[in-house]
Amino acid sequence: MKSEELLVKKMKNEQPSVAIIDSQSVKLSNKVDIKGYDGNKKVKGRKRHILVDTLGFIHSVAIHEANIHDSVGAKLVLWKVKDKMPNLKMIWADLGYAGKLIEYVSRFFCWQLWIVGRSTKESQPLPFRWIVERTFAWLNNYRGLSKDYEYSTKSSENLIYIAMLHLMIRRLA
Repeated sequence: MKSEELLVKKMKNEQPSVAIIDSQSVKLSNKVDIKGYDGNKKVKGRKRHILVDTLGFIHSVAIHEANIHDSVGAKLVLWKVKDKMPNLKMIWADLGYAGKLIEYVSRFFCWQLWIVGRSTKESQPLPFRWIVERTFAWLNNYRGLSKDYEYSTKSSENLIYIAMLHLMIRRLA
């Protein structure tokens, strides 16, 4: 077997050893309890942080104000999944997660956080990072998730889990 085939086979186990993390800023409806402003994306609303495996299936979600930095939101996601993914060894992330978070993840979770960034200005999919972007695209196909209509963040998280369950069930059929 080629080394690439071994890597793919290893990545598709029941308990993944590799995950990808990213965030998405979404606009809000009028009446909500938690909101903020993401200056980088010019969005007033909330941020969704998700941790997905290499197939794009969600393992953890955290929703918070949009003005909280990605490295802080990542901690919320990672603490939720700490005991649920015993085989996890490596997490891929974009440049928003660089800095002290790499040492934090290594110290508290014994995982490696790999930052995948652009080396040129060309429009190319980043290695393995397109998987989490595809998951966000799947979620945006659900009308209730195109914008955050929920009053509480727990309801928003549950809607994301329900949408992912629907996607997974459709794939089984």
